Amino acid sequence: MNISLKNQRILVTGASRGIGRAIARQLSESGAEVIIHYNSNKDEAQSLLAQLKNPGYMEACDLSQPSQVIGFIPKLVEKYGPLTALINNAGIALSAPDSLDTMEWTQIWEKVMAVNATAVGVLSKEFIDQAKPLEDGRIVMISSRAAFRGDTQDYLAYAASKGAMVSLTRSIARHYGKQGIKAFLIAPGFTRTDMANEILEEYGEDFALKDIALKELTLPEDIAPMVTLLCSGLADHATGTSIDMNAGSYVR
Repeated sequence: MNISLKNQRILVTGASRGIGRAIARQLSESGAEVIIHYNSNKDEAQSLLAQLKNPGYMEACDLSQPSQVIGFIPKLVEKYGPLTALINNAGIALSAPDSLDTMEWTQIWEKVMAVNATAVGVLSKEFIDQAKPLEDGRIVMISSRAAFRGDTQDYLAYAASKGAMVSLTRSIARHYGKQGIKAFLIAPGFTRTDMANEILEEYGEDFALKDIALKELTLPEDIAPMVTLLCSGLADHATGTSIDMNAGSYVR
């Protein structure tokens, strides 16, 4: 099977590192024109841009600030042209122990929700707005196994925000399918990224390794090919589905 994403223009959020970086590189190698979104890692975004096989672009946006998120996709469309796919990959996982004062706990909750849920909703809405006239478009959500099996007490906000992505994906798929818009969700487990490494430092690598069925943790490069397939149009009849990629740590 030969997958070509030629003539596709795809926005990947949180593409400067981790899973997003691997996705952006794979999409470019498959022929897509990739827009690299980053927040503050400009140097990392520039280094990725230089590595892309096909021409690409980089754009900054702080997803924790609604004033920056609203209008971000219309700006990209005006600058580069219509988008064929949106990869909602960017996310944060902030620890909030239940021993915290409720006010401090709530502040962490709101920040996680702003990036992992509210920004995802706004970007998806604006992507759909520009995709409806074309009657074609695909959204891929990078969620987490935590959306389905839950997480530790320190990461309640993270699990809840990733769960929101599940219902959003299913709602988009069911409502907009006849308008040519498809939506998919990938739910990784522990993946060897900077964000996961921070958690591993807290709990220890054995915590993750004992929990999976394979011998090693998932790498970002293990996720990227599935995203490429979903963007290709070859799996459109899987719209609305959730795909587990967690090394057998949670099997439904």
